[in-house]
Amino acid sequence: MPRSTDRRTDPAAVTASLAAEAALLEGRMSVLREAIDSVDARIDAVSETLRRLRHPVAGATDDDVCSVTGRP
Repeated sequence: MPRSTDRRTDPAAVTASLAAEAALLEGRMSVLREAIDSVDARIDAVSETLRRLRHPVAGATDDDVCSVTGRP
């Protein structure tokens, strides 16, 4: 799309606008990375719990299983 010759863009204004947008996007990326790390940790915890439930340790009692599941 050709630029209109009537509209002249100030390079300093464009640079400032792009820098502000980049800072906003970096902030959003940081929030998303934290959320992904949180979900990843929850997945690991659930996976470990499922592993324990599928392969109970020899000699484990019902009380041990209840402490893992949180259920009686």
